[in-house]
Amino acid sequence: MASARINPSILAADFVNMQAELGRIAAADFVHVDVMDNHFVPNLTFGPQMVGRIQDTSPVPLDVHLMIDDPDRWAPAYAELGAASVTFHLEAAHEPVALARRLREIGARAGVAVKPGTGVESLFDIFDEFDQILVMTVEPGFGGQSFMPETMPKLRRLSDEARRRGSSVWLQVDGGIGESTIAQAAEAGADTFVAGSAVFGAGDPAAAIAGLRAAAQHAHRH
Repeated sequence: MASARINPSILAADFVNMQAELGRIAAADFVHVDVMDNHFVPNLTFGPQMVGRIQDTSPVPLDVHLMIDDPDRWAPAYAELGAASVTFHLEAAHEPVALARRLREIGARAGVAVKPGTGVESLFDIFDEFDQILVMTVEPGFGGQSFMPETMPKLRRLSDEARRRGSSVWLQVDGGIGESTIAQAAEAGADTFVAGSAVFGAGDPAAAIAGLRAAAQHAHRH
């Protein structure tokens, strides 16, 4: 099992002091950037201009999560900004395979996300088109929600499928991830963890990142 990747979500950061906040998470693997359009989810965050500035100032690569309608049209722009990884929602994409290939062509890792109520079986036919599969462990749209353990069987199915194929796909979870829940997700097969308030709400974000990583790695070994 790969070492656990910790991707702090800037939804939990202080937006007014974004550059300083990014500096506090230099120990992270990626910074998770949630783009919401107030259509696909009932919340609005930021668009390409803000993401471009984050890209310019972040000490770690960007893991952009697009909770937007029509990602087929909008997602490539985020790859062109230099984001290391761009994830779009299966529920919103018209041509997920073509879009994933376009993102890879530009130079980003291609990710696909599923909401808690969406099955993963339809991904099995197109599994190898993605570098990352994100299982939402809360309903997308707002930070600070409680982890949904009922999403874990879905994660296990993806993990089993990845093992069966010998796939190196990353399995990511996002929502309610903290010291008390990260082991459950790691045991179910996740290797990449989005954490918001568990990192930015801590007095020492670097120590929080190290603690989360250690908890996940411990769960992977047992």
